[in-house]
Amino acid sequence: MLTRKIKLWDINAHITCRLCSGYLIDATTVTECLHTFCRSCLVKYLEENNTCPTCRIVIHQSHPLQYIGHDRTMQDIVYKLVPGLQEAEMRKQREFYHKLGMEVPGDIKGEACSAKQHLDARNGETKADDSSNKETTEEKQEEDNDYHRSDEQVSICLECNSSKLRGLKRKWIRCSAQATVLHLKKFIAKKLNLSSFNELDILCNEEILGKDHTLKFVVVTRWRFKKAPLLLHYRPKMDLL
Repeated sequence: MLTRKIKLWDINAHITCRLCSGYLIDATTVTECLHTFCRSCLVKYLEENNTCPTCRIVIHQSHPLQYIGHDRTMQDIVYKLVPGLQEAEMRKQREFYHKLGMEVPGDIKGEACSAKQHLDARNGETKADDSSNKETTEEKQEEDNDYHRSDEQVSICLECNSSKLRGLKRKWIRCSAQATVLHLKKFIAKKLNLSSFNELDILCNEEILGKDHTLKFVVVTRWRFKKAPLLLHYRPKMDLL
């Protein structure tokens, strides 16, 4: 069977961000046209624009951030193709938290450990029984599931700002920073006995949040210089023209 070797240079155009010209980090795709960028680059760009940076198609007239989503598949591809990129990114994130005197979130520790194992295997430094040890560790982690309690945590206050819905009995919650707006929608819908979580909008600073936004992303982009808890409002979904 013939194999063809492809140089990384030949596919750079497909795994780099058009806005920063660097390799994709936290890859985020525009749902309208499927063009992908670094999340931080795209969010910053959409603060003053409502079109795709590549094809200039209008994402949405007033709420473009609601029509972008995390592209985990693309990010996994980039990390596998570019040697050392994931390890470098994890190191930068750890240094960031250390500089602020904050504890490194458990999810970053886990990704860093996984990246190190992958790097060791690629360099031939792992032993023959590493794979079996890894499987045993993963099984133990599943058995001792801590429901993301080791993740970075976010304190939230969920307020209702519509007379058509009732307020939550317990509006103060604390959950993983990796939870998404979609998780909150499902939580609220269950507590209010709604037929579908799609009937809800969740807002921060009067701006509708996209369902794929993580709470960490919301805190960093909408609540960075404000004190906890993160204040979010929910209301019946409104059709955007």
